Amino acid sequence: MFATLAAVKRRLEKIHLKETNNFKAKLLLWAQQFDEVIWLDSNIEIPKDSQKYSNFDMVLAVGAENKLQCNYGDAFNKLKIFHSGIKDYIFGYLGYDLKNDIEDLKSNNFDGLNFSDLYFYQPKKIFFIRDDSIEIAYLNKYGHEIEKDLKEIESHTPTLNRPTGTIHIKERISKKEYFQKLKVILEHIHRGDIYEVNFCQEFYAENAIIDPINVYQRLNAISGPPFATFLKINNQFLLSASPERFVKKHGNRIISQPIKGTARRLSDKTEDKKIADQLSRDPKERAENIMIVDLVRNDLSKTALRGSVHVEELCEVYSFKQVHQLISTLVSTIDERTSAIDLIKSLFPMGSMTGAPKISAMKIIEELEETKRSLYSGAVGYFTPNNDFDFNVVIRSILYNQTNKYISFSVGGAITSQSAIENEYEECLLKAKAMKKALIDQD
Repeated sequence: MFATLAAVKRRLEKIHLKETNNFKAKLLLWAQQFDEVIWLDSNIEIPKDSQKYSNFDMVLAVGAENKLQCNYGDAFNKLKIFHSGIKDYIFGYLGYDLKNDIEDLKSNNFDGLNFSDLYFYQPKKIFFIRDDSIEIAYLNKYGHEIEKDLKEIESHTPTLNRPTGTIHIKERISKKEYFQKLKVILEHIHRGDIYEVNFCQEFYAENAIIDPINVYQRLNAISGPPFATFLKINNQFLLSASPERFVKKHGNRIISQPIKGTARRLSDKTEDKKIADQLSRDPKERAENIMIVDLVRNDLSKTALRGSVHVEELCEVYSFKQVHQLISTLVSTIDERTSAIDLIKSLFPMGSMTGAPKISAMKIIEELEETKRSLYSGAVGYFTPNNDFDFNVVIRSILYNQTNKYISFSVGGAITSQSAIENEYEECLLKAKAMKKALIDQD
């Protein structure tokens, strides 16, 4: 890794950390002086099985030396040009509505957030934490600032405060409307238009003022996921407790890990294990997952070498702080000449957030959902100098436009022929619980 970084003219230093968690908290506070911040945290205290494909415990990328910001309309080609010209680390996000660049689709629903559909940047300064060490990689022109920055980082005093002020969280659609919309979806399924669709609803707050760092830290403490993200682009924020990987490339190997199937955690260990066991055998939850596995297998086959797509894990139970999840792991092998951008485009948006068949599901999503998904259901991640990448799925997340004082978080679930509408609604409330608690400290 260091040899590759040196080739792109970065000054490198490695430092031993005595108190990693304390340093991380200080580092995130220090980062707020920059207009571009992406913080990715693997939460290493969670089970190591959730970490087997992780490259690091935490990475922070700040400051844009070069950047690309655009909406759909040839966005993937613009990203390909940007990516090929930088030949360095680039960090950023892909919004859900880039689907309109891939298929003949549209996005006309309400948008209170006004995020760009795509944003990537070459960071001036990068910090990697692995175990008890931090590896620092600054572009050479900023290398002389490392010592000064470390002193500034150590000067910060982290605190975790309870939410202050009054935030009124509202539902974009009522429970009655939710039931009516799911009946329409079930009619589509029974007619054979689709097999499964991920239907989402928005919770939002207007005229809201929050401390993004504090809310993120609270959300991460509640959920402790393997793909936690703090993203700041000027006055727009993503505070994410995502448990899901979209896709990773390492050499010519591709890994995707869709989630479908959810059950609540219980405080009693015996009863909690029963819930997990029930989830692993639940026919409806397994059917949800397996349908998406088939979709992802088909998507991977577009770029895979013949016969290389296989399912490494099928419907494995992964247990997080608030929920148990069914996760499947799919892998494939690609030709080394395959474009990283073309590969992501062939998989986007992730099947776990759309449904099957994918295009029909996305049309129904646009018809029945009330809100533009924006960055929700998209992906955040990075490309390495040697053309590898890793991206999460933006779920279990709070989006905040500080200028507009608008907060949004969406939750959803997979609707199949076996879905009971009341149960689907309750699953949405379960998924919304962590975001609500992080914002207003109430269950």
